[in-house]
Amino acid sequence: MNKAKRNAVIAGNWKMNKTASEARELIDGLLPLVKDAGCTVIIGVPFTDIHVAVEMTKGSNVHVAAQNCHFEASGAFTGEVSAPMLKEEGVEYVILGHSERRQYFAETDETVNKRARAALANGLKTIICVGESLDQREAGVTKEFVCGQVVAALEEMTAEDLKNVIIAYEPIWAIGTGKTATKEQAAEVCGFIRETVAEKYGQDVADALTIQYGGSMNAKNCDELLSMEDIDGGLIGGASLKPADFSVIVEAASK
Repeated sequence: MNKAKRNAVIAGNWKMNKTASEARELIDGLLPLVKDAGCTVIIGVPFTDIHVAVEMTKGSNVHVAAQNCHFEASGAFTGEVSAPMLKEEGVEYVILGHSERRQYFAETDETVNKRARAALANGLKTIICVGESLDQREAGVTKEFVCGQVVAALEEMTAEDLKNVIIAYEPIWAIGTGKTATKEQAAEVCGFIRETVAEKYGQDVADALTIQYGGSMNAKNCDELLSMEDIDGGLIGGASLKPADFSVIVEAASK
């Protein structure tokens, strides 16, 4: 991390876990553990938990994210939720383009970009996920593929827009598998992402951009990953469901 240039952010992605009553219990346990955090703390909750999460975090240092939003404000899109709906509920952030959305729900670079622009237009901050598969890494195309995703995700965005964008590098082969990229592997790709942003928007914008790592970061490996210059935080999966573990990662990012 380089806190002199940019903000450190730890965001929990709960995925499809926790009913509203379970969310209440989890948040109740988490809030006192992270109240003195020296980084931005976000919880990305299922749509059905948003009301509870916003209510319980009001007045605290914990921010609420949704896990997706549609690019249209309203319409015949059964099962989708729009950015204006999220905004009115008090959501501040939205996670977009997660590999599970791309793999299971046919998200593409184009739809991720459209969703991101809709979120930004409605005053939401975005966490945009990118990352390569194991086959792509072994084929030696990680840089080309990930940077291509970044360019596509930021299409038609301005430097001003990027003040409300976080990019999360999540190697698909390290999500939920227990495998983790080495700190060098993770930092290398985060560096590629920063270089790509610098080429389009200039070095100052790139230096100010928060880039998270999100491949199985946990309480045991967070210190070494966060020690790297270009890793500015984490998008946390399983560990975000355990307040004690999540707070260890927050503490590591607070140093």
